[in-house]
Amino acid sequence: MRLVTAVCMVAMCVPAAAAVPADGRGMSSSPQVAHRPIGDRIAAYLKDHGCPPKLTVVVVATLPIAELRGAIPVGINLFGLDWRLVFMLAVLGNMLPIPFILLLLGPLSSWCMKFKVGRLFFEWLFARTRHKSAQIEKYETLGLAIFVAIPLPATGAWTGAMAAFLLGLKFHHAMLSILLGVVIAGVVMTVLSLLGWLGAAVAGIVLIGLAVVSLAGWLKREERVAP
Repeated sequence: MRLVTAVCMVAMCVPAAAAVPADGRGMSSSPQVAHRPIGDRIAAYLKDHGCPPKLTVVVVATLPIAELRGAIPVGINLFGLDWRLVFMLAVLGNMLPIPFILLLLGPLSSWCMKFKVGRLFFEWLFARTRHKSAQIEKYETLGLAIFVAIPLPATGAWTGAMAAFLLGLKFHHAMLSILLGVVIAGVVMTVLSLLGWLGAAVAGIVLIGLAVVSLAGWLKREERVAP
């Protein structure tokens, strides 16, 4: 029960933690804590409340803002887990909420927008997502995979799923594209955690190139099969 409560508290606090300035004012008087990545801070909180390292990696990857790019460094560098296990756990955690976002965001947003607070929140959220997803709209499924694959702030599986919903992409197209993007991002973050920026850059370029070719071929086959 204590562990479940801790996980729920982290989920509610992630947006607020992301808004903390880089200098850490209002967060902690310790410079070491203030400058720690958000994934490390979440992991430290969960560890202090009894969460096992493997489950912590999954939870961090599941949460928005931290996602996979926060979970993999936590698993490899903070907990010292095997990188192959960390990769699988992080991909699993990052993908867990995606089907629910794609299937439930419509009904949930419609119900919440009946209330002023809900309407303001979802108008802000959708406007922000549309602003970030201009290239997705242009290239649709291919653009979605690349968008999710780039492990930078304001990209990732959560934003990609919301963009797919707003653009009306088919469920299986969105799921495949997001999974492909998450796997690429996972490889990049794993290489970055093990070898540094140069290795991650090379891995990212190669994987995105392969993904573009593979996904383009798959889309062409889909178009030929479609009635």
